[in-house]
Amino acid sequence: MTAEATPPDVPAKAKPRAAGFAVLVAAGILLSRIAGLIRVRVFAHYLGNSPAAGAYNAGLKIPNFLQNLFGEGVLSASFIPVYARLIAEDDDEMAGRVAGVILSLLGVVVMVIVTICVFLTPWIIDLIAPGFQGEVRLLTIRIVQILFPATGLLVFSAWCLGVLNSHHKFFVSYVAPVVWNAAMIATLVFFGTRTSQSGLVVALAWGTVVGSALQFGIQIPFVLKYAPRIKLSLQTSLPHVRTVIRSFGPVVVSRGVVQLSGYVDQIIASWLGTAAVAGLSYAQTIYFLPISLFGMSVAAAELPQMSGAVGTADEINTALRTRLERGLRQIAFFVVPTVTAFIFIGRVLVAALYQSGEFHSDDTLYVWYILVGSTFGLLAVTLGRLYSSAFYALRDPKTPLRFAMVRVTLTAILGLLFAFPLRPYIVDLIVLLHMPVPNLPEGSKLLGVIGLTASAGMAGWIEFAMLRRALARRIGSVKLAPSFLGRLWISGLVAAVAGLACHLYLAPLITPHLPFRHISEAILVSGAFGVAYFAAAILLGINEARATLKRFARR
Repeated sequence: MTAEATPPDVPAKAKPRAAGFAVLVAAGILLSRIAGLIRVRVFAHYLGNSPAAGAYNAGLKIPNFLQNLFGEGVLSASFIPVYARLIAEDDDEMAGRVAGVILSLLGVVVMVIVTICVFLTPWIIDLIAPGFQGEVRLLTIRIVQILFPATGLLVFSAWCLGVLNSHHKFFVSYVAPVVWNAAMIATLVFFGTRTSQSGLVVALAWGTVVGSALQFGIQIPFVLKYAPRIKLSLQTSLPHVRTVIRSFGPVVVSRGVVQLSGYVDQIIASWLGTAAVAGLSYAQTIYFLPISLFGMSVAAAELPQMSGAVGTADEINTALRTRLERGLRQIAFFVVPTVTAFIFIGRVLVAALYQSGEFHSDDTLYVWYILVGSTFGLLAVTLGRLYSSAFYALRDPKTPLRFAMVRVTLTAILGLLFAFPLRPYIVDLIVLLHMPVPNLPEGSKLLGVIGLTASAGMAGWIEFAMLRRALARRIGSVKLAPSFLGRLWISGLVAAVAGLACHLYLAPLITPHLPFRHISEAILVSGAFGVAYFAAAILLGINEARATLKRFARR
């Protein structure tokens, strides 16, 4: 409805505030990630870098592949743009029918695939973890066969997220994984001292299934409240359903390609040893935190807004450019200091999260080095999320697919080079920088994972450049000003110096007298880092710093 057509006594509908939505998404993700970090810390306490830990971490990725293939990413790219447009047009009846058909189709497809995969698990394990042999292989097979039923539940949970996001109800879906993590934490604590490590990961697999059911179930009342007209059916002849299905194919392939990148890393890591698989998983838990907290939160909040944009082509393109520029600045403001934090004070953070019980100081050092390698492409990956969302809003999932295929190919080639023939140079670089080499049972070959993650970052930058260039051809150029990025990096380096100085000189005087020394040190060092970053950013005139502080002050 135009402004002229609105009666004087009827107030115009308030325009949704995407920035506020991003805060809700970030809050939900933050709570779920905190729960996840607690879960991984408990996991590390009982299992460390043991073969059982490697088996579970490898096994968990297999059903997660199907969840990510048919879950949140695919639904965000294919279902949300169509469903959100119907909601924006006040066609709730058709929106409910479309949502019901998509849920029914997901149920049928996932049920068939999960049933087949349960029987094919031994061959799947040989394909994605060829380095696993003997008892470790058998244990991984058992874990995966237990975990597969949880896949369908998590896909349904992602469907709930798509519905609620389109209704601008972000918090519930992103905080729902808290109960998933809680079920796993309870399982670890209850069985941690009552069984062997192999028995513990089997029990944990069952706890994961229970947690998946809870995560799905907690969202159902909210879906029924905000979308009461949903009707289950397999009526694929509906035009809007066909639009979703047409996008679904390319997006599934695109997500499959993206997920394949992670499996390439795992396959190569399995040849380096079980500790490499476990160490990579520990590092990725930290690495994915800023991607989810900053990249996903902004992209998830902006996608329904961009998809619901109406007007002429020029008006839509202008709206997209405005939202993209604001979103890119928001993401970069938080990700740039995250990169410097992981590099300079990452060891403190890893120790606080994991170091206890079976997880020792050498394990901390090893995971930190992997984390440093991962930072190479962190900014590109998070910014790329927003660019991909813009393509999805434009009903163009094929362009991100092409670029994702390029990234996976480069990841595989560069990963093999860095993990094997170039691995000695990584060790030489560590020695040249006078950094300690972790003393791990499987030897220095485990350090190949560092090059593996760094090479994935290189491929990520190439994908990001292609996404940005292609989007500029569609809607006009949208990129961050070099001066803005320069001020961010200066602020991040200032914060790194403050955090490192606190770690080297202040923490040794204070933390030995405090309980939970590693956690206390991380709080102290991170606090110094954060204060220095915001102070430097404000002095350098970065508006996002003041806006963020004001937002927290209001809350």
